Amino acid sequence: MLTVRWSEEATSDLIEIVDYIDQRNHIAAASLHAEILRTVESLPTAPLIFRDGRVSGSREAVVHPNYLVVYQVGVEFIDILRVLHARREYP
Repeated sequence: MLTVRWSEEATSDLIEIVDYIDQRNHIAAASLHAEILRTVESLPTAPLIFRDGRVSGSREAVVHPNYLVVYQVGVEFIDILRVLHARREYP
């Protein structure tokens, strides 16, 4: 089974997003955080279930209508590249 690895950028993205929402709504922040982690933790069982990404070789998991997880599937690892707000310009 593939192992999930978080990039520094993705970890930073997640912290910033959750902290921003937490300032306004603690319950929503905790819920989104849990939903993102649940989605990422489920990737090894079905890594290709989500759509192809805008960057060649990447995939995008829409975790919530406003947030997505950008990742790349390799031979041994699933690399979490970014966690982004859907309106953010990417790439």
